[in-house]
Amino acid sequence: MSDHMKRLAAPRSWPLKRKASVWITKQSAGAHSVEDSMSAVTVLRDMVGACDTAREAKRIIGNREMFVDGKAVKNPKMPVGFMDVISIPKMNLNYRMLLTDKGKLTLVPIDEAEAAWKICRIEDKTIIKGGKFQLNLSGGRNVLLDANDYKCGDSVKIAFEGQAIVEHYALAAGNTVMIKSGSQSGKVKTVKDVEIIRGSAPNIILFTDGTQTIMDNCFIIGGASSAVKLPEVSE
Repeated sequence: MSDHMKRLAAPRSWPLKRKASVWITKQSAGAHSVEDSMSAVTVLRDMVGACDTAREAKRIIGNREMFVDGKAVKNPKMPVGFMDVISIPKMNLNYRMLLTDKGKLTLVPIDEAEAAWKICRIEDKTIIKGGKFQLNLSGGRNVLLDANDYKCGDSVKIAFEGQAIVEHYALAAGNTVMIKSGSQSGKVKTVKDVEIIRGSAPNIILFTDGTQTIMDNCFIIGGASSAVKLPEVSE
């Protein structure tokens, strides 16, 4: 995998000025895909606007002044992606990385209370030694539980301190979804029904507005309403 990327070749989800310069810092391999994330340097310079150059951004990161999900960033190329919480305590800034209704990555300003947690999707489950259940979550997190209380596709609210599950949002009728990928990327919808497909094909999620998509595209973000502050809808 190349360590370099031209701005013109960057994913469409990146909110960049394509002709401002030739190159853009590509993120290193991590918990997020290339389309779902951007490097810490790029987020700090191009999205937060905390500095003007990559050199200044690297200096801020080197001083351990940028935090993602409550931990100081050490690698300037660290991928910062969907649902991550970005904090710069010295500037009293807190953001959550989400998608606009046009499918572009965006930073939503949040307060300190909301910056203490994030929502993760349950990607997979495994049983480990001792009979405990391991939830494999989006963003690279794993949580160990004594009981098998959650299903794949559901979401859980995780507090950064102690990595405790605060709330659970099922992939079920009436709950709120943000679509992560596909032609409806960035749209927020309400689940009407879940159509279970017997076989290798993905399950289908039906929405109250008459549209549908596959389960892999859906990220539950709350119950009857969103648990996270959402970006403003563009005209």
